[in-house]
Amino acid sequence: MNKGEGEMPREMLAIIGGSGVYNIEGLANTRWVKAESSFGTPSDEVLIGELNGQSIAFLPRHGRGHKIPPSEINFRANIDALKRLGVTDIVSVSAVGSLHESLSPGTFVIVDQFIDRTFAREKSFFGSGLVAHVSMAHPVCHRLGDHLHAAARQSGIPVVRGGTYLVMEGPQFSSLAESELYRSWKCDVIGMTNMPEAKLAREAEICYATVAMVTDYDCWHPDHDSVTVDAIVKVLLANADKARALVKSVAPLVHEDSSGTAGRAQSCTCRSALQYAIITAPEARDAKMVEKLSAVAGRMLKG
Repeated sequence: MNKGEGEMPREMLAIIGGSGVYNIEGLANTRWVKAESSFGTPSDEVLIGELNGQSIAFLPRHGRGHKIPPSEINFRANIDALKRLGVTDIVSVSAVGSLHESLSPGTFVIVDQFIDRTFAREKSFFGSGLVAHVSMAHPVCHRLGDHLHAAARQSGIPVVRGGTYLVMEGPQFSSLAESELYRSWKCDVIGMTNMPEAKLAREAEICYATVAMVTDYDCWHPDHDSVTVDAIVKVLLANADKARALVKSVAPLVHEDSSGTAGRAQSCTCRSALQYAIITAPEARDAKMVEKLSAVAGRMLKG
């Protein structure tokens, strides 16, 4: 189902994360929608629902039941499919390890920077026949980050505004030497899922922000080996409860921002990331690539 087929709103918030995030009290009129993409099959169908009258979408990043490992997620299909459904804002919810003593398990970090150490993933919608270079100097939407920070504090969630997320390839965790290296780089948290997700959201001109939920200390910590599976599971469950509360609190803030009264969403620079990014001359563009990118870059390719 694509934008225009049904009653998709002009502005829509999507949540990408685990299935536990979607069991929100008050979420009504839910339906699973088969989302199509020019880039293959997304991780799963998209759950569309209403929260206090506001439309909201949920995409299980790893598929329902956590079937897809990080390196095999079709990130391009996920972002393209959400764009086709009319999604304008994405909140990514991700479990991470902490690289700092102060970021204890249960803390949420509103990330503002990434270091991408992945190497086995398709990282761009563009390529031969249609080349573009978007800026990733500030890789997340500051406006969404502000809303997430406010919503977390409103919900009583331990939260830190700002931090660097080291995205590793996985699926194995870090060696001790790698963990210490990333700490020397002043990284704050480590995970496996937000790249190239953030890069693709920027190419698709979708506002994107990350909530990194700390589940444990990475292997650098002297007490790492004493952490039990039971302890980690307890943190995961508690984080899922907090994530649901956060989504419930942030959704109206994003909706108000997108209502047009203030114009903050419409004027956000994330929404015009491709304005000067496409470098291939119109007459040299590959027709098949133009068609493939009809959703992601349609605003810039029309005519």
